[in-house]
Amino acid sequence: MLIKKRNETDIPSSEITPEHIYMSRRTFMTGAATVAGAAVLAACAPKTDLRGAGSVSRSQETAVPADGSPATPATGQTDELGDPWTAYESVTNYNNYYEFSTNKEAVAEKAQDFPTTPWQVAVSGLVRNQRVFDMDDLRAEFDQEERVYRLRCVEGWSMVIPWLGFPLAKLLEAVEPTSNAKYVRFETVYDPKNMPGQNSPFFDWPYVEGLRLDEAMNDLTLLSTGLYGKELLPQNGAPVRLVVPWKYGFKSIKSIVKIELVDYMPESLWMVAAPNEYGFYANVNPAVSHPRWSQATERRIGEAGRRPTLMFNGYEEQVAYLYEGMDLAENF
Repeated sequence: MLIKKRNETDIPSSEITPEHIYMSRRTFMTGAATVAGAAVLAACAPKTDLRGAGSVSRSQETAVPADGSPATPATGQTDELGDPWTAYESVTNYNNYYEFSTNKEAVAEKAQDFPTTPWQVAVSGLVRNQRVFDMDDLRAEFDQEERVYRLRCVEGWSMVIPWLGFPLAKLLEAVEPTSNAKYVRFETVYDPKNMPGQNSPFFDWPYVEGLRLDEAMNDLTLLSTGLYGKELLPQNGAPVRLVVPWKYGFKSIKSIVKIELVDYMPESLWMVAAPNEYGFYANVNPAVSHPRWSQATERRIGEAGRRPTLMFNGYEEQVAYLYEGMDLAENF
């Protein structure tokens, strides 16, 4: 199923620091001799039958050209709306990943030596079969497929990325959530030695995110192990990350080590850091502005100008039912 709705208002610079962090930083820097400032915001980072919108079957896959070089928009690859894939060079060199740096263009260099093997993901909580998966388990037990999704950052920029991975629902089915499980809590590795940004006092590390169980079970929700036909690089959340394409990018937590089924709404890192600006749901919604800028338009990386933002990032037909009867401005 193709979704071709295009829903404008100017948005301020995408490099804006949340006000409370800006003020804390000013206080912190007052007594410092020299501190490098950075203008920052929130971490962002199919088979056409709509088991997942915009997915591509492996038989159709052309993620890597015949010469083995990374594909770029020049290859003619597009998503289901006809939008070209974002250049591999941009996807791997323009990254929000505060664990390494608040400077998007510095993350790749700072993350290049981050160790991603060995790696385990513990799944626990309200499940019948608690498991600890290593990466070989995840690749062997769950068929990897390619899905081309749009990524919309809360800052107002976006990309089109061909991810490799598998539906999170497959993993959850394997561990069998109990009837008391209502939410899924995710946690990033805590490794301040190799993730220098985790030494920052401005955030409550490690990074935590959450989904309602029905959101997690939606077929669009992906556990990604790669992009552009290759394994994830550290700056993109290696070795395994979440991808939830109808939500702002900061919901798609990277470098996951813990997945826990719980009966309470998890409090995410950004909910703690700026509760007036970041709610639990973080659904892409052009009609609901961020407290300090409009979300009606976005800047697609690699393109000039701005384009209208689509409701639920263009995946409305697949996910709108999850929020029937809810006030999407209140439950932002």
